[in-house]
Amino acid sequence: MRIGVDGSKIPHEADDSAIRILERAHGIGMEGVYFRSVMDVSPTLDRGLLAEVRDCADSLNLYLQMGLAKVNPYATAEAPQVRRLGDGDYTRGMIKMIEAAHEAAGVTDLWVACANYQRGMPGYYVFDRFRTDAPWADQLVAIEKFLRLLAPVARDHGVHMNIETHEEITSYEIVRLVEAVGPDVLGVTFDTANVVVRGEDPVAAARRVAPYTRATHLRDFVLGEQDGVFGRVFAPIGQGSIDWDAVLGILRAENPDLPLSIENAGPTLHLPIGIDDPEWIAMHPDLDPEEVASIRNMAADYAERAERGDAPRLGDLRAAPYDGAHFIDVSAKALRDALSRIGAAV
Repeated sequence: MRIGVDGSKIPHEADDSAIRILERAHGIGMEGVYFRSVMDVSPTLDRGLLAEVRDCADSLNLYLQMGLAKVNPYATAEAPQVRRLGDGDYTRGMIKMIEAAHEAAGVTDLWVACANYQRGMPGYYVFDRFRTDAPWADQLVAIEKFLRLLAPVARDHGVHMNIETHEEITSYEIVRLVEAVGPDVLGVTFDTANVVVRGEDPVAAARRVAPYTRATHLRDFVLGEQDGVFGRVFAPIGQGSIDWDAVLGILRAENPDLPLSIENAGPTLHLPIGIDDPEWIAMHPDLDPEEVASIRNMAADYAERAERGDAPRLGDLRAAPYDGAHFIDVSAKALRDALSRIGAAV
């Protein structure tokens, strides 16, 4: 299992090319890069440039993964660049991205997600799951229909569209989408810190998605209450509440070659988790009481660590200056240590 980094989150200059980002990743000891979108590499899908990026990754012995865009028709208005790419047709824009990523860059694992995080919205409305104009059940139906439209193209090119365990969707729902449309064209991008926002224990979620996981977004989290709201805050891997030996052991057992991509993120974002709110609970029909209990235990354990002085208090953590390079360094070391432990245990 090689350790890499999200290409959009690695510290770099705003005008750095994709090749320069690959070189920066290699220079800090990363073994691969996961570009969130092929359009981040080339907004025009320049095939010559995409081939150069592939050649650069190969020359540096880096794995290379890329992404597409959102696969929720209710969210397409938030990605006008994809529609423009398709000359007014969002579906055609996505197909062109699949074709270019595979044919020019040789990429066979492509990130997709089902919604955006709605920054600045109040309460649960930061999640499209709670939209009232488009009930979540309707969105899931539309997502499945759209994935079925893209499936023949993905199948013809031998690629997988890997749905991220993003903040709005549960791992149960993603697994159902994969199995409905077909695991030959769909997989999972497992974001370890997002599943808790939907009331899921990362270890249990790993067991659900591991058979289909082909890409990762890895970061840790801590849980606690601030300003009367219980929620999640990001942390470097190994400094939060995730049992990394368990998670990595589960993932490796299914796919020993799975790339491990660090997605560094600052601690300022405090997302609400309404495990005591009937309205929130009603929106999670798959909620498992044992996993909710695990979330409570993780929060209590972290509070005890903070009380002992072994970890920063939640407010102090959020107020601390964010250093993306440090986040990556600490996370990479923690991943390597965990891989060493689980390797020794085999």
